[in-house]
Amino acid sequence: MTDRNLSLDVTDVGMPAERATPARHAFFVTGTDTEIGKTLVSSALLHAAARRGLVCAGLKSVAAGASEHNGRFVNEDVEQLHQASNLKLPDDWYCPYVLKDATAPHIAAAAEGIALDCSVIRAGYARIAARADLVIVEGVGGFRVPLGPDASAPDTADLARQLGLPVILVVGLRLGCISHALLTAEAITSRGLTLAGWVANHVDPDMRHVDANVDAIAARLGAPLLGRVPHLPHPDAATASGYLDIAPLVDAALPRAAQSLTTRPHTAP
Repeated sequence: MTDRNLSLDVTDVGMPAERATPARHAFFVTGTDTEIGKTLVSSALLHAAARRGLVCAGLKSVAAGASEHNGRFVNEDVEQLHQASNLKLPDDWYCPYVLKDATAPHIAAAAEGIALDCSVIRAGYARIAARADLVIVEGVGGFRVPLGPDASAPDTADLARQLGLPVILVVGLRLGCISHALLTAEAITSRGLTLAGWVANHVDPDMRHVDANVDAIAARLGAPLLGRVPHLPHPDAATASGYLDIAPLVDAALPRAAQSLTTRPHTAP
């Protein structure tokens, strides 16, 4: 499948100027669990948006699990979002926190003496949103992943609420996915956030009654099904994007559930 990904390279033309208003379209991508294809779907959404001529970029809020290459720590998810973004930005803009250990983010951060700060992530989003038509902010793990060691510390649901962006839910199709999808959707809407749509990702190729499970979720979520990504032997975002329909996301303006200072354009440092 051919993917037209128009690239704006800041190394050639300088840093893209901020816009008078933030990105026309921005979404927070979460999932029913970890390892269910959030990055694949996030990157596929970026490919689909690029084919529509939108200037788009992806941001990973926190990445846990990195290896050192050429003097910097590289995370596979962040690199996928980088490659799928046609607005090319400095490497460290695609994720404010790249942690070494592939474990729960607050545990990995504590091991490195790092305090995860939602305001840093919000500022990272804002400076990208000032330059793009569409921004995808990918969460980490499921919807309620702690970002600090204390019970009072914020989690990724708090981050989504602070950003105030419509949420796209990636449902990993495997046994138990109906309950996982409905519980996550309930957690999203209970925070006053808009569930903009959901994507069914076939993570278990041997799952039985797949169609019946998808139908059960679709009948109960009350949000558009943006596509079903089949189990791909060699998953890549360009191919996965062919199974998505982003028209419900970009052809009609979706209300943001909350407006905060973080949704206004910021000047990059």
